[in-house]
Amino acid sequence: MASQRNGTLYTGFCNSLSRRVYQHREGLIPGFTKQYGVKRLVWYELHDDMHEAIDREARIKRWKRAWKLNLIEAENPDWRDLFFEIAHD
Repeated sequence: MASQRNGTLYTGFCNSLSRRVYQHREGLIPGFTKQYGVKRLVWYELHDDMHEAIDREARIKRWKRAWKLNLIEAENPDWRDLFFEIAHD
């Protein structure tokens, strides 16, 4: 998630992406995302295995910022908010 194009980034995992993004968008979760206005879903991955998702999140969190920006822009070069694409689940 991001606050804006090239803005503050947040990486996390959950079991219901649309619910979790909604919570962040509406400021329902106190903490980092609320404090920094991180409300836009700009990239995501789906995993069938929770442990795989947790491991992937941990790896991405250790990445350099430039690598994260490249990951986002490879799939979403315009930094569109993808929330409405996934809001049905």
